[in-house]
Amino acid sequence: MATVVILGAGISGHTAALHLRRRLRAKHRVIVVSPNSHWNWIPSNIWVGVGQMDKERVVFPLAPVYARLGIEFHQARGVAIRPEGSGDDPTTTVEIEYTDPVRAGEVATLSYDYLINATGPKLNFGATPGLGPEGGNSYSVCTAEHASQAAAALADTIERLRKGQPQTLLVGMGHGTCTCEGAAFEYAFNVDHALRRAGVRDRADLYYLTNEYELGDFGVGGMTFDVHGREVQSQGWIESLFHERDIKAITQAHVEEVLPGKVRYRRLDGQTAVLGFDFAMLLPPFTGVGLAAFDRTGNDITDTMFAPSKFMKVDADYTARSYDEWRPEDWPRTYECPQFGNVFAVGIAFAPPHPISRPRQTSDGTVISPAPPRTGMPSGMMGKTVALTIVDRIKRPDSAAHTASMALMGAACIASTGTGLREGSAVAMTLQPIVPDYLRYRTGRDLATTKGEVGLAAHWVKFLLHYLFLYKAKAHPGWFAIPE
Repeated sequence: MATVVILGAGISGHTAALHLRRRLRAKHRVIVVSPNSHWNWIPSNIWVGVGQMDKERVVFPLAPVYARLGIEFHQARGVAIRPEGSGDDPTTTVEIEYTDPVRAGEVATLSYDYLINATGPKLNFGATPGLGPEGGNSYSVCTAEHASQAAAALADTIERLRKGQPQTLLVGMGHGTCTCEGAAFEYAFNVDHALRRAGVRDRADLYYLTNEYELGDFGVGGMTFDVHGREVQSQGWIESLFHERDIKAITQAHVEEVLPGKVRYRRLDGQTAVLGFDFAMLLPPFTGVGLAAFDRTGNDITDTMFAPSKFMKVDADYTARSYDEWRPEDWPRTYECPQFGNVFAVGIAFAPPHPISRPRQTSDGTVISPAPPRTGMPSGMMGKTVALTIVDRIKRPDSAAHTASMALMGAACIASTGTGLREGSAVAMTLQPIVPDYLRYRTGRDLATTKGEVGLAAHWVKFLLHYLFLYKAKAHPGWFAIPE
């Protein structure tokens, strides 16, 4: 009998758990550890954040689903890994701390044969003074609860606009090293849509503040689209969309402080500026959650297994190189921990070997450059890939690992406004590979599959995906036929 422990129940961890339970016999244990009691379809938090969807429609409780499937669930957070065992006992273990109301603070130890680190990110609001909804001066859409708070504040702003009071709204990135620019981009377009629906757009100034060097970068170095046989750069394409909607963009920006009603930021040229606002939704940077690791004698090996960012090192090439010397082959394929073949890290939990966008910093060393995105479709593919590897190795220990490199896989991003079938629009972008390969492709990516479109059809796709992925996540009949 084998035991697989999964730390985290986001897209990666939950996907891995479903595939493991489906493919393994009942005698094998699948254990999920998550500090959250509910699963959240995060892409739809954008709609929650503008009041187009209630938060109850983007979450569901995990325990009933896992009980039905025969997956053991602990509402807890991972604290420490002992991948060599302890002392003379070779049993590999992970220490957890319960977060549920009944056992909050209680510590327990779980043994494992295979461990998947799918803990996702820590929302590092503390990196910028005054950032965030919890004691700060801005809002977020990173969780369903945060998004619900943002929706209420946006509604108040719209009400003031209706009363004839001009308002300034700010959407974007709250730090120079943020990732998930696509989420901020989508939220800005949804805010614009909400203002227009309310008939108050002409009284509002809407700003988009980002750490991207230019619009359309999205943390992947920008894209070249094939639009009806003509090559179009994502920068000009996105700029035109901003111009059409009168959204004012501030690029190359690092937020230094969020004060009540104003934000102070620095740009790549070293200049600082202050922008006043009446409503602000600014995303935080991410770090790892802070798992510790110890060898069998109790020595701390956290710095060996984890990067300074606190994300886990996997089968990537972390050799220090200049940006122009980095290769697609540097990116991980199997997501195995180099020192311990039965430990994996997937989704945001793994440490990327280098940025995809060209790194930039001010003359005094302030980094203003997006971190690599690793959410959504890629996270699901990693979770499934590692699950298949573990299934094979339980059956045949010498089995080769399955692979899913971001230097080969594609991704799709649909930024949609509105939640109905007759109203709304969407910006749809597809790219392959995520990590550009200039040896294989002249533009770094395959022009046949790297495209950008705007229209109602893409909005329908996003609307449909909301229901499909919730159906899949709840493991309803035939869920496995829905691709990651």
